[in-house]
Amino acid sequence: MTTVNITTNKNTVTVDESNSSVIQVATQGPQGASAADSVNVDNAVNRSIVYYDSTSSSLKADANWTTSTITDGGNF
Repeated sequence: MTTVNITTNKNTVTVDESNSSVIQVATQGPQGASAADSVNVDNAVNRSIVYYDSTSSSLKADANWTTSTITDGGNF
């Protein structure tokens, strides 16, 4: 029998490998920025692809890169 302990400041989880049950562990973590706050979609068009623009140091979705502009007659 092998026991695995995962310890944080508040919680300890012990897994017994002889138990065939499915064990799920979840904990709330820090939340990141929402996409609306981080991606410039002011000039987005149908099928825009999000890319990083180093000139403006931002993520953008516009007509420069779409599913049509990155393929050469193929499908995306």
